[in-house]
Amino acid sequence: MKRNFLDLEKSEIEDFCRQKGLPAYRAGQIFRWQARGIASFDELTDLSKELREALDEAFYPGLPKAGKSLASKLSSSRKAILTLKDGEIIEAVLMRHRYGLSACLSTQAGCRMGCRFCASTGLGFHRHLSRGELLGQLLWLQREAGEKIDRIDLMGIGEPLENLEEVLAFIRRIRDEESLNISPRKLTLSTCGLVPAMNELAQAGLPLTLAVSLHAPNQEIREKLMPVARLYRYDELLRACKAYFAATGRRVSFEYALFKDVNDRPEHAEELARRLADMQGHVNLIPANAVAGTGLLASGEKRCREFQTILERRHIQVTLRRSLGQDIDAACGQLRRNQLSPS
Repeated sequence: MKRNFLDLEKSEIEDFCRQKGLPAYRAGQIFRWQARGIASFDELTDLSKELREALDEAFYPGLPKAGKSLASKLSSSRKAILTLKDGEIIEAVLMRHRYGLSACLSTQAGCRMGCRFCASTGLGFHRHLSRGELLGQLLWLQREAGEKIDRIDLMGIGEPLENLEEVLAFIRRIRDEESLNISPRKLTLSTCGLVPAMNELAQAGLPLTLAVSLHAPNQEIREKLMPVARLYRYDELLRACKAYFAATGRRVSFEYALFKDVNDRPEHAEELARRLADMQGHVNLIPANAVAGTGLLASGEKRCREFQTILERRHIQVTLRRSLGQDIDAACGQLRRNQLSPS
């Protein structure tokens, strides 16, 4: 059975070349081709036809198949449905900022965290994505854009820390100078708060930005929005955030989606400010994208601004995220849900 070419580590490519009796430099050539995102081994024009055929017999190129793709008229973002080799459907997003291109990638096919506001909830969890399937999303987006992507958000479908082994392997791959040479400092990983895995990530020695989906000022409200809060309580989560900063020197980004009359009132902002007063972190306020069937409504712009102002007065570093792609099913998993459940 053929393997995904993008799953191969450099050492495995070296083994392949040794088995074929090839000179060592061929492994470097093949590894560098891996980072270009090929649709066919025929693209490896500096390799012999015989070698290209040998690669094709053992591996498949690994780029996902493109499905529905939507470009936002409201922002410079594009969301795509991608189909993997086994038919699993995921999402990936390309975003253009003033500093360049960034990609938002999925780490699982489906999700089992059950966050009330997430469009993936209800579709179930299917499986983890491999390191090559993470890389395939990035390379597909880069191929479509026709230019280099140098910032990555692991914020798409799935909980990255539940798939930590493959996620770490992906990060090691893209930081390799012979691969994409993307610094972990340009990577953000989002988690709903899996405390043991957060502690493990802190010890991995990667200077990436950890984004914690907080979305509430206290334990009670967080439990209503995020079932994971019943496993790891609010105070325990904040202690893990402090430990992450102590180990990496990287401040934590607290993601906070604002929902009308649920977590967006002035008293909620005041409580959040008290909880985060001694944290080395930054609050990223998110005007929520409404998802049908959740029972949650987006806060209005005025309420969002008021919430931001209260945090600023309490000396909490805060940014109100500009909304990207509300016209292209921008909520996490929404386009995939519409694809799988069109009714």
